[in-house]
Amino acid sequence: MDHEAFEQLVVDELDRLPDDMVDGLENVVFVVEDRHEQDDLLGLYDGWALTERERYGMGELPDRIIVYREAHLRACADEAELRDEVHTTLVHEIAHFYGIDDDRLHELGWA
Repeated sequence: MDHEAFEQLVVDELDRLPDDMVDGLENVVFVVEDRHEQDDLLGLYDGWALTERERYGMGELPDRIIVYREAHLRACADEAELRDEVHTTLVHEIAHFYGIDDDRLHELGWA
């Protein structure tokens, strides 16, 4: 799947997320990149979680949620599996925005 088609799939999965989850996102952009130097990384939250925003000031660059295309394509056998994995990655990275750590995400089944 080329970059443009994968990016559209990410947008589609983002649109499927519950409004409660995405309405609170402020100063966050979603980015698709081909790969991370850690080849198997599916996604990354790059920013300050809401629980740490006391250090966050005016004029800050937007936080980023990055979805890595090549790792997803390697991990998934078909488009249905790819959509599920992108969905899970989006939920996982958005959870980091809200201050939920990996241990809690494992408990909830989102890691």
